[in-house]
Amino acid sequence: MMTLKGLRRPPEGVHPPRHFAAYTASALRHPKQPLIVIPQTLSELTGPIYGYGKMGPLDNDLTRQHAGVPLGERIVVAGNILDDAGRPVPHTLVEIWQANAAGRYFHGKDTHDAPLDPNFTGAGRTLTDDEGRYRFVTIKPGAYPWRNHANAWRPAHIHFSLLGRSFTSRLVTQMYFPGDPLLGLDPIFNSIPDARAKDRVIARFDLELTQPEWALGYRFDVVLRGPEATPLESQ
Repeated sequence: MMTLKGLRRPPEGVHPPRHFAAYTASALRHPKQPLIVIPQTLSELTGPIYGYGKMGPLDNDLTRQHAGVPLGERIVVAGNILDDAGRPVPHTLVEIWQANAAGRYFHGKDTHDAPLDPNFTGAGRTLTDDEGRYRFVTIKPGAYPWRNHANAWRPAHIHFSLLGRSFTSRLVTQMYFPGDPLLGLDPIFNSIPDARAKDRVIARFDLELTQPEWALGYRFDVVLRGPEATPLESQ
């Protein structure tokens, strides 16, 4: 279903605008002229076909990818990838990336004065199963400063990328955590126009996913399009 994204206009009030004044960097990340709509033919929608190669046994467990155990609160993040009719989207590549528990990314351009964790690089991937389900084990990320405005801090979040079989089908969003006091202050979160749509990028605590004495569980379902679509970042 992801390959048909270009055939329908996204619903109004769900996805963030390309330019949101309070999110200052967005001014440099979008076209200044009206977009030219180029009709998509079957060739653009179905090819080239990507293969994802062999998935490693630890690709979806970010806590076991190194010699030691990473610092921080262990969590399980799982959910379903669905189309607008509620049908599962199987065999879709789901990738995540995130900061560590101290709020620092394992990236050369992250100069935040917080410690790196040698046992956590903050990247994982998995394929949805036949029922459109995915699952990750990771560490709850920390908040971090980002200099967008005075005393600006990003709430804890995990980046999600969903990739279908064709090159036009990559979708990106962010998952936030319930009860985070920084959400109301965050321009990226608040660039989502509709209050109900905002709720769809906040994960739900799930006791059934929670493993006793080991990890809290959070459920995050992604709806690809339609009136209940998960808000997606402009590409």
